[in-house]
Amino acid sequence: MAAGKEWVLNNVRNIGISAHIDSGKTTLTERILFYTGRIHAIHEVRGKDGVGATMDSMDLEREKGITIQSAATNVHWKDTNINIIDTPGHVDFTIEVERSLRVLDGAILVLCGVAGVQSQSITVDRQMKRYNVPRLAFVNKLDRSGANPFRVLDMVREKLRLNAVLVQIPIGLEDKLEGVVDLVTMKAFYFSGSDGEVITEKDIPADLADKAKEYRAELIGKVADFDEGIAEKFLSEEDPSVAELKAAIRKATIARQIVPMFCGSAYKNKAVQKLLDGVTDYLPNPTEKDNFALDAKNAENQIKVQVDPAAPLVAYAFKLDEGRYGQLTYMRIYQGTVKKGDFIYNARDGKKIKVPRLVKLHADTMEDIEQASAGDIIAMFGVDCFSGDTFTDGNTELTMTSMHVPDAVISLAVAPKNKETAANFSKALQKFRKEDPTFRVHRDEESNETIISGMGELHLEIYIERMKREFNCEVIAGKPQVAYRETIGAVTEFDYTHKKQTGGSGQYAKVVGKIEPLQVEEGKDPKSYEFVDEVVGGRIPNEFIPAVDEGFQEQMKKGPLIGFPIVGVKVTLTDGAYHDVDSSYLAFKIASMAALREVYMQAQPVALEPIMKLETVAPEEYQGAVMGGINQRRGMIQGTETMEGNVTITAEVPLTEMFGYSTDLRSATQGKGEFTMEFARYAAVPRNIQEELHKKYLEKRAAENK
Repeated sequence: MAAGKEWVLNNVRNIGISAHIDSGKTTLTERILFYTGRIHAIHEVRGKDGVGATMDSMDLEREKGITIQSAATNVHWKDTNINIIDTPGHVDFTIEVERSLRVLDGAILVLCGVAGVQSQSITVDRQMKRYNVPRLAFVNKLDRSGANPFRVLDMVREKLRLNAVLVQIPIGLEDKLEGVVDLVTMKAFYFSGSDGEVITEKDIPADLADKAKEYRAELIGKVADFDEGIAEKFLSEEDPSVAELKAAIRKATIARQIVPMFCGSAYKNKAVQKLLDGVTDYLPNPTEKDNFALDAKNAENQIKVQVDPAAPLVAYAFKLDEGRYGQLTYMRIYQGTVKKGDFIYNARDGKKIKVPRLVKLHADTMEDIEQASAGDIIAMFGVDCFSGDTFTDGNTELTMTSMHVPDAVISLAVAPKNKETAANFSKALQKFRKEDPTFRVHRDEESNETIISGMGELHLEIYIERMKREFNCEVIAGKPQVAYRETIGAVTEFDYTHKKQTGGSGQYAKVVGKIEPLQVEEGKDPKSYEFVDEVVGGRIPNEFIPAVDEGFQEQMKKGPLIGFPIVGVKVTLTDGAYHDVDSSYLAFKIASMAALREVYMQAQPVALEPIMKLETVAPEEYQGAVMGGINQRRGMIQGTETMEGNVTITAEVPLTEMFGYSTDLRSATQGKGEFTMEFARYAAVPRNIQEELHKKYLEKRAAENK
């Protein structure tokens, strides 16, 4: 029986498909579903049939022609069971990529054969590196004018610093694309029939023989660096067998030493089947990718999970979805087995839950199953939890490490249009918060408004639109508010005594020390704060030191300059005084809060704004207009690149200047320009803007205090 289970695990692949927006990920997934017999007709993303791609099951996705939520499906290719997650390429939905990569064993990085490595390809690659995900690359759109897979290969090596190597070269390019040459078997494959379903194997065309030999030699040379058997044959100029070469490529790919690159065109139905063979041949099964959990019993030490159906259950909820039948929880099972009717425990709060229904997913349809084992990706109904929760069978105290959640950069004040829909409004916010960790909701105490925060304008727009459609709740949204920060520019000493005498015991606390700018390492998050205790001789009793730290942190949530959180400050507490009767934890907390307020404006405070990395692509004739538009928005242009009649302009622009950019870009380029942007860093705002922000903040405070 164990051997049977082993065989099943060896034939499982959990993969994701990720890329820059519009590289053809969803189109590729549609072809994979067709060739594996999952669907019987191909639909396009912006198809004339009005059906839309299978994996884009939300109405909004079909209207906008983009993928918003990662969708899961599972297919069978030859003997292999493949769980696939199709993820969005738009930077506003980056959490969807994060949560998918967190649970996957391998990935396909889709690259456009014309544009090559684009801004979002770099972000996706960084996310794959963060979770140590082995990958294949698929150079898509080779049927398009200007397609060049060899240039894309150079870009992948240069821009992504990946040891990429071609395992195929195309037969023809642009409108002459017919198939691919497989450099492992040294055979040519042609794809014909109305949907590319007829595969013909032939000898390599004479005009490609030398090129194929050259790239095969490069492939063997790269693999020889990581495999002694291949290295020996390479040095003695012997040709390795197909089986030896495949095994060596697999080993190097799983070790993330090389990235095999495939070629084709999903839209023209060319070479997708050979990519599926590559998934089977080169990407890891669940036993070949190391996954780690934290042991609650043992100081949260990392423990490698055992991919064993007989081990205690450890499952990770990586995504929530409110479906027709209630909350659907997507789970990756790392170890153990779960059956319908089992009791499972949420490691976060210890809640015991009965598993009412287990399903295998296929976009928005599902199949009921009785049980699922280690290595599988499934979904459960009726399990109330948050994204990122770990479930066990109660016999283990392991929790999976959580995924990286980026900080929000934009906020909006929202309110329901009609009082009658207020209940739906709060229901919607609660639901979205549970499903998306980057969607944050809080109440502004001063203005009494509900504030939603997220990753970009489109991110929040989609949620407002979903409230209207899914919850029948029209929303009024205020002006977008940028997530500014404050910091200080000079070392300033504080010496503050807090005294309050009321009936009975009073309050007394004295704190002395200095605040100074905290040197943050290049590339580190500016959300930094450091507290140093240098009090000697018991001038402040030890039990009150945490109160001082807490007081400073509390005060830093809202700075006196523009009312935003203070970052990048080091507080050193050097002296103080206390009273035997009147001193308390609260007194020291109040003293430290007041101390910071008192000296803050002397410490040369600086307002910081989020700077976005902007990449704009437009036809060359509009280059001047696009660059002019970026300069008007206080943008710093960092580079331009011209390719096939289009210019790509990269720049850094303050987020506050980016509202309405999509409308301006459309009118400046007659609708032909497009852009992507993502958070880059925080930087000081110009002095005149800081003064304006400070003035506005003081006016707001004065109005509230009336």
